[in-house]
Amino acid sequence: MVTIVVSIIVCASIIACVLFVPEVKIGKVRIAPYWVVAVLGAVIIVIFGDITLQDLGAKLTASTAVNPLKILALFFGMTIISVFLDEAGFFAYLASVALSKAGGSQKKLFNLFFFTIAILTVFTSNDIVILTFTPFIIYFCRSANIDSKPYLIAEFAAANTFSMLLIIGNPTNIYLAAEMDFLYYAAVMALPAICTGMTCYFVIRLLFRRSLSSRIESSSSLVPIKDKPLAFVSLSFLGVCTLLLAISGYVGLEMWYVALGGGVIVTLFALIYGIVKGRLVFAQRGLVRIPWQLAPFLLAMFTIVSALSGLGVTEKIASVLDAGDWSIVTYLLSSTIGANLLNNIPMSVLFGAVLSGASKGALFATVIGSNIGALLTSVGALAGIMWTNMLKKENISYGIKEFVKYGVALVGCALPVAAATLYLSLLIF
Repeated sequence: MVTIVVSIIVCASIIACVLFVPEVKIGKVRIAPYWVVAVLGAVIIVIFGDITLQDLGAKLTASTAVNPLKILALFFGMTIISVFLDEAGFFAYLASVALSKAGGSQKKLFNLFFFTIAILTVFTSNDIVILTFTPFIIYFCRSANIDSKPYLIAEFAAANTFSMLLIIGNPTNIYLAAEMDFLYYAAVMALPAICTGMTCYFVIRLLFRRSLSSRIESSSSLVPIKDKPLAFVSLSFLGVCTLLLAISGYVGLEMWYVALGGGVIVTLFALIYGIVKGRLVFAQRGLVRIPWQLAPFLLAMFTIVSALSGLGVTEKIASVLDAGDWSIVTYLLSSTIGANLLNNIPMSVLFGAVLSGASKGALFATVIGSNIGALLTSVGALAGIMWTNMLKKENISYGIKEFVKYGVALVGCALPVAAATLYLSLLIF
C-alpha cells in the first residue's frame, strides 16, 4: 500500500515540479527538482521494504537488454557524440545552409528547416536537436522580422515524430525496444514515423498558411563550423556507431558497448585535442550540457516500477490494455495519455513492465505514444519542459493553453495515421 501511495505522490509531484518549479538555484548550482522527487520516492519505498536492496541489485546487474544501466550507457554514449557535434558548430552550419537556400520564400525555408531537423533527429536525438535549433530559429526570425511560431512548432513536431524511426532517436525508444533487433525495429517503424511526421508537416502548413505566405526581409550568411577536427571526428563516430548498431544483432555485439565506446572515444579526443590546441572550452561546455540528471531519474523510476510490479499492479494494467487485435489502439492511446500524466520517461518505465508478454504491436504502439505524446502538453516529455522554458527566457509567449491548442490538432491527426500505418507495417514485416 505504501508503494502505491508513494508512487501516486511522486507522479503528482513530478508534474507539479515541471509545471511550476522546473529549476531551483542553490548558489551557482541549478537543480531540476523533478528527479530529486523521484529519488526520494524510491528511497522511501526501499525503506518500507516493498523492494529490497538485494532484489534491486539483482535487477540492475541482470544480463538483459532492458537493464537500466545498459540503457543509460546507450543513451549517454550517443548523446555525448551529438553534443560534441553541436559544440563544434555542425548543426548551426547546416541550419545556415538551409537559410541560404531559402532565398526570400518562407515556404521554402519552412520545408528546408523541417526536413533538416527530421533527418538530424533520426541519427542523433530529439532532445539534442530541439535544444540546438531553438535559439537559432528565434534569432533568425527576429532578425528577419517574421513569426517564429510556425518554425518552432515544426521543429518540435519533426523532432518528436521522426525520433521514432531509430531506437537511438529518443531515450524512451531505447528503454522500450532495447531487446529488439536494430534493423527490424527501423523496418517496422519507418512507415509510421515518416507518415506521422508528414501528417504533422501538412497540419502545420495548413495552420500557418497565411503567416508563411509573407516574404523574408533579410537573408542569412553561412555560419562557419567552429572546430572542423572535432566536427569531423564526432560525425565520423556518429556514422560508425550507427552502422555498428545496425549490425550489432547479427554479430552478437550489445548496443550499449557500441554507443558507450563511441562516446568515450569522442570525449577523450575532445579533451586531449582541447588541451593540445588550447580549445578545452568545447569539451567543458559539452560535458556540462549532457543531461546527467536522467540517470538518477531513470534509476529511481525503475525502482518504483519494480516495486509496483512485485505487487501485481503492472499485471492488472496489462489485463486492462490487452484487447487482442485492438491492442495497438489501446496501448497507443494509453501511452499517449500516460506520457502527459506522468511524463514520457516514467510512463515508458511503467509500460516496460506492463508490456511483459504483450504483442510486438503493443510495444511499437507504446513507443509511438511515448514520442507523439510529447506534442500534446508541455508535461509530455522533458524536451517539452526545456523547450517551453527556453521560449519563456526569450520572451516568446507560448503558454500551456496555446501548447494544448496546437497539440490537439497535431496529435488528433497523427494518432489515426500512426495506428493505421503501424498495422500495415506489421503485416509487411
